[in-house]
Amino acid sequence: MLYRTEKRGIDFQPVLWIGKVLRRLETYATLWNFLRLRLMNGPLHARMHSIDAQASHIWMVRAFLKHSDEAVDDEELAEVHRDLYDFMLAIGPALEANDPEQYLHLANKKFSKLRRAAELFAEIQPEVSGHTNFKMAARSLTMAVQAIGEILTPTEKS
Repeated sequence: MLYRTEKRGIDFQPVLWIGKVLRRLETYATLWNFLRLRLMNGPLHARMHSIDAQASHIWMVRAFLKHSDEAVDDEELAEVHRDLYDFMLAIGPALEANDPEQYLHLANKKFSKLRRAAELFAEIQPEVSGHTNFKMAARSLTMAVQAIGEILTPTEKS
């Protein structure tokens, strides 16, 4: 069945067919991406990306602390945001290279320093400021570090 306008005689059938093909290709591309990310990359890639998701919270806390007025006067607070940066700097190149083994190795290596920085911030936060932003930053950092610790635990056992 051809679709023609009475006045111009334009055939719309190829346009509809191309639309169907494009929708199918889009479906196949979505399926391929799912298979590529989940099945081919395996659990190491999933763990790397899970840690990276938590690292985004660490980065935001670090940026908040670095640019706060309190960090200028408080050496311990400045040490916290430097330690957070050190963790991010260590794992960044392995993420960009898409190397989950190296990423997890470096994250494991730097985790104790990250955990100490989070503990220090949680300890000094009430002295630095009682503002809600600082309280939430301490909670966010603590939760992100705990989540990273849970993700890294299988690596330590293997």
